[in-house]
Amino acid sequence: MKGDSLYLIHIKESIERIQEYTHEGKDVFSTDVKTQDAVLRNLHTLTESTQKLSPKLKEEHPDIDWRGISGFRNILVHDYLGVNVERVWVVVQKELPLLNDKVRSILQELGEI
Repeated sequence: MKGDSLYLIHIKESIERIQEYTHEGKDVFSTDVKTQDAVLRNLHTLTESTQKLSPKLKEEHPDIDWRGISGFRNILVHDYLGVNVERVWVVVQKELPLLNDKVRSILQELGEI
């Protein structure tokens, strides 16, 4: 599972960067194109990393919406002109903290943190 650990670390680091970039709040995020670009780039990295995780790891953690993350990846990659900044903000505020907790827990199980 060494490969899984690497991708889980990428996911965790991407979430941490997004949290750092958005700590000033929704108004700054909504008006600062550089912040939006940085967040979208890290969401792309995060979602790509989930694609590289082993099926076994995903099966062992069905509480994570892997299919939903994959769908979000497809929007980021293929429908980038249709990305809704309001929806991204909701993901950042509501979904990423939960995912971060779960990823950190898996990394602890694997002895990586």
